[in-house]
Amino acid sequence: MTTPPTAADEVLDICRDLIRFDTSNYGDGSGPGERAAAEHVAGLLDEVGLTPEVFEGTPGRTNVVVRIPGEDPGRPALVLHGHTDVVPARADEWTVDPFGAEVEDGLVWGRGAVDMKDMDAMILAVVRQMQREGRRPARDVVVAMFADEEAGGVHGSRWCVENRPELFEGATEAVSEVGGYSVDLDGRRLYLVQTAEKGIAWLRLVAEGRAGHGSQVTPDNAVVRLAEAVARIGAYAWPLHLTPTVRTLLEGVADLTGLPFDPEDPATVDALVDALGPARRFVGATLRHTANPTQLAAGYKANVVPRTAEATLDGRFLPGDEATFDAVLKDLAGDHVRLEELHRDVALESPVTGDLMDAMVDALLVEDPGAAVLPYTMSAGTDNKALSRLGITGYGFVPLLLPPELDFPGMFHGVDERVPVESLRFGTRVLDRLLRTC
Repeated sequence: MTTPPTAADEVLDICRDLIRFDTSNYGDGSGPGERAAAEHVAGLLDEVGLTPEVFEGTPGRTNVVVRIPGEDPGRPALVLHGHTDVVPARADEWTVDPFGAEVEDGLVWGRGAVDMKDMDAMILAVVRQMQREGRRPARDVVVAMFADEEAGGVHGSRWCVENRPELFEGATEAVSEVGGYSVDLDGRRLYLVQTAEKGIAWLRLVAEGRAGHGSQVTPDNAVVRLAEAVARIGAYAWPLHLTPTVRTLLEGVADLTGLPFDPEDPATVDALVDALGPARRFVGATLRHTANPTQLAAGYKANVVPRTAEATLDGRFLPGDEATFDAVLKDLAGDHVRLEELHRDVALESPVTGDLMDAMVDALLVEDPGAAVLPYTMSAGTDNKALSRLGITGYGFVPLLLPPELDFPGMFHGVDERVPVESLRFGTRVLDRLLRTC
């Protein structure tokens, strides 16, 4: 008799298969969509006796949701979710084919290997093993694979929450991406569980002036007005603002390293962030609001002063301080430049203690007993934002034991994205334990 594969046995193959689906999301509806990948996911679930729902808010933008009954159906359900879309990748910038899912040096390479087809594969592998073995999770688990996360979830999690909220009935907590991975902290392994995330404000700056001949004196030049506003915003030094989650993280890093921590002293804060190595990319951006100019557009001919000029901002605001963020940006833009909202979503801050947090910590420490675990804030956003509209509290937990030399945070949306095979296998063991105990 052939022994059925375990989650650790098949997680690599599932991850590679998912990477091979080009699900690039350009944010303008021009990409291939998630339909083929979603149908593949549904087939993996169907193969082990589950009956997932496959549906779209708009053609090609496909979501997959299935509910798995738990041992105690009276408890609130847990949402375990991922997304199948990825940001685009330019093949000429990569060492390997970004959709080839090659395995080299013990790592699987490809767009989505880190964000977030690694976690998708871990979820599917664990669920498939539990189904084959006839095991149930501790409580009902709603497994969801959303479309469109990389463009704000309009056709994915947000559409599901607004149009199919019954799929998440009774759920109070959720687990998804960008947390649970390890970093080296002064020779000790530290796992960062994401318990908060900044809010999103994608904004358009619009300056208006008088159109005219480029050879004439033009005091109300829209391009000049826009350039001055962009320069003010880009140069502005946002003040230090430590939220409860960030403060908890820095206090924990101080305890583990012996470094001083004075929340009023930026130098001690920066030293603690630097101690986190590559993770400082994420953590450093959560000490204050940020607003980065990302696009410019104006004019159509060298000798014509345009009537309007536009720029785009990627703004990220801290939990609990959105009003201050908006007021400062309005002031920096000035009287002659208006702000138009392209996309906005909430900031989140979840409890850093509680049964689910304890279960995530315990599941990690069983596999890695000498490690430490601390909460942190994510500088970007996840589909937990949409689920929060249903009162669901979200966490980021992709349990990966990583080699200290791997710049894991730097590969989110980066070139040569890759994840160690052994990290995937480690993650399936942790995730399996979490579903059995949480």
